[in-house]
Amino acid sequence: MQIDGAQGRPGTALLLTAAPAGKGALVDTSRVIPALAAVRPAAWTGSAATTTLIELADPTDPQAVLTRIRGAAATEGPLTVVLVGQLQLDRRQRQIHLALARTTPQTVRYTALPWAWLVQALQQRRPRATTVHVDLIADAEVWQLLGDKPLSFGGAHVYGVIAPPPPGRRRTAQPRYAQSLAQILRSGHHPGDEELHHEALRRADIAQTALVLGPMPTAVGANVPLPPGNPAAVTIPAPAPPPPQQAQQGVPPACLPSDAALPAEGDPHERIAAASKAGRHYEAAELAAAAERYAVQTYGADTFAAVHWVEVRAFLASVAQEPGRSCELWLRAAETRLSVLHQATDAYDVETSVDGAHHQWMQMRDAIAARALAPRLIALRRQVPGRQPGALTSIQRMLERLNSLPSP
Repeated sequence: MQIDGAQGRPGTALLLTAAPAGKGALVDTSRVIPALAAVRPAAWTGSAATTTLIELADPTDPQAVLTRIRGAAATEGPLTVVLVGQLQLDRRQRQIHLALARTTPQTVRYTALPWAWLVQALQQRRPRATTVHVDLIADAEVWQLLGDKPLSFGGAHVYGVIAPPPPGRRRTAQPRYAQSLAQILRSGHHPGDEELHHEALRRADIAQTALVLGPMPTAVGANVPLPPGNPAAVTIPAPAPPPPQQAQQGVPPACLPSDAALPAEGDPHERIAAASKAGRHYEAAELAAAAERYAVQTYGADTFAAVHWVEVRAFLASVAQEPGRSCELWLRAAETRLSVLHQATDAYDVETSVDGAHHQWMQMRDAIAARALAPRLIALRRQVPGRQPGALTSIQRMLERLNSLPSP
């Protein structure tokens, strides 16, 4: 988004989202593509005049991509480039490339876009006329190189994140920063580039090890979100497999999400944990509900910060032996993560939420309430089968038993 006098000129927005098909993918771009495309083109550039949208979704030909990049770079007005995908290294020439749809580790040199091509195209533009937003995953070799030499963007204003490869085999990362950008701009709120960047960082659950490009938010005093990389104690539910009874006396510590906020009176997690451990379940639930309201007011209802507190409330309800309430909250969290935040069905947080809902539903003794929640749970289990075989079947069998009970 351009600010200095460019608003009256026709702008250009280039959206390039790409990831290899199959096992070589480090990032899942499938859900962010429609989210980015749904943003009004002028919102990307901040131009009051017409903005041309160039959308490249999973392209396969590096030369064709270069042609579109050069065409966009040749325009006179403001240019915003959004890059979502993964960086891979050509091992022979030791050059960084942006992977395209047909890229494999063996064919990087021929099927991926050399990063130097992008840099050369952007270097031709006049100063302060280009903004680049990136949400990239670097393979292990590129990540090591970035520790020694920063990535060049040809003099453009750059904002975003570059993260290391996700842990584990066949795990793909979600482009949460890009999803947050789209969510903010689609809401009708059009802040300046730096404010947009800060707000996206606050909303997105950025990995602690990620490289943040652009200025970091100022974090001074109360009511300030913690930037990525600042861990603190917080309650994270762990319902499946359900913890032993002894472990449910309090709220276990974990790592604070980067978008969680500190209310003015201090971090509420310790007070919530103390109240829960002491059996003051109503007090703990009220504190968590207040924290959720604060997150909603600060970041919005459908954000990672807000859904975190829904999950805390779900865990507290399970500790208070309220399985129906806990199940409903877990369902709400899972539905938000899948449908609104566009997380993958095998994402850890998604699986945790669905497992939590499933476990609490099995504890319910109110047949009418359990039958009412069953369709939502079954729908989620069809999307998120989980790590335990037969999870969906167990729900269906229990529902058959409930349906066979005589009506009151």
